[in-house]
Amino acid sequence: MDAAFTAEQHEMRRTLREILGKRCGPDEVRAAVRTTAGHDRELWRQLARQLGLPGIAITEEYGGVGCAPADLALACEETGRVLLPSPLLATAVLAAPLITALGTEAQRAALLPPLAAGGLTAALAVPGPALATALALTGDNVPGEWAGGGRAGGVQATAGEDGWRLYGEVPQVLDGHSAGLLLVAAHTGGFARSRTLLFLVREDAPGLVRARQSTLDETRAQGRIQLRHVPAELLGDGQGDVPAALAATGRTAAGVLAAEAVGAADQALARTVDHVRQREQFGRAIGSFQAVKHRLADLYVQVQAARSAAYYAAWDPEQGGLALAQALEALRITSGEAIQLHGGIGFTWEHDAHLYFKRAAADELLFGPVHRLRAHAARRAGLFGPSVPANTPVPANTSPTASTSTSATTTTTTERMAV
Repeated sequence: MDAAFTAEQHEMRRTLREILGKRCGPDEVRAAVRTTAGHDRELWRQLARQLGLPGIAITEEYGGVGCAPADLALACEETGRVLLPSPLLATAVLAAPLITALGTEAQRAALLPPLAAGGLTAALAVPGPALATALALTGDNVPGEWAGGGRAGGVQATAGEDGWRLYGEVPQVLDGHSAGLLLVAAHTGGFARSRTLLFLVREDAPGLVRARQSTLDETRAQGRIQLRHVPAELLGDGQGDVPAALAATGRTAAGVLAAEAVGAADQALARTVDHVRQREQFGRAIGSFQAVKHRLADLYVQVQAARSAAYYAAWDPEQGGLALAQALEALRITSGEAIQLHGGIGFTWEHDAHLYFKRAAADELLFGPVHRLRAHAARRAGLFGPSVPANTPVPANTSPTASTSTSATTTTTTERMAV
């Protein structure tokens, strides 16, 4: 495997960094997140027009650039560096791959070109705060365990003479308040034979109510969606393996998110280094003190290790969970140290260092926590025993009580050892 970046990839990185450097300073980011959409629409159109950013991983057949996931990860490292608020994650990383994997040919032809052009944005809505589990990042995505079961919460889908109708609520949806298209995970088949399928819901569908949520990290806009007998279109023909498609999307998304977190951690470290070079105490720059040098050296090693893991996961998505754990941990530690090393000014809530600290905390809440990412990866790899395939059913001759007890004990032990 040749892991070196090509000249085209280096040029894409240079161009993207140049554009974002001019349009995405901390003040511009704060202004963008306070708009109705939660991002700078003009900048999003510019990135789509000049670089084809929304369609990097969409094939040329459907109007995309046709690049590999590694290119998308490289681009997200740059967007993470400036904490770019944009629909890129929800649209290009989560929604587009699911439409490609599960959609009919007519649906792909109708939806992927506008997604690639940036004119249409999309969002994935899964019930409850279960995005990490639905994407099989922190556990096997057995639908009954993350989407509610039968009548017990979630979104319900019923088929009638006029087509499918959805009823329910999803409280946390990335870009759910502004996306032009929603991919909603909903139950169908009644209580006894409940299945989880994906449905397409347009932004102007009658009965759809959306509201933006207040979040810890404003650069990751989230919305609450309510569906009141909303007309919907089934994604695909209903025969596709939805959990498998979500898990495949999660593997790629983990590598992309890892690269994004690495970019943020690297920039937080760079800003801290600049500060300690200029801030003087006792007549000398604080960066010249040996204790400060040691702390910065440790952070540098942490960020470089996370970068190596993220780049490896870009070529081998199976390693995405471990790379994401490494990157989220690096971002949390680096952003926390950045606040400490900035001194008194760093502790003020309005300081730029807190943008990175909030991103670290919010990402771990959305896609982690780190110890569960590692525990799940270790269990799947059979690190502490035989590997367990996803969605493995419980043997018929095993009592439910014993099975539950053993599973809970094994999971707890694995998580502690993985940490």
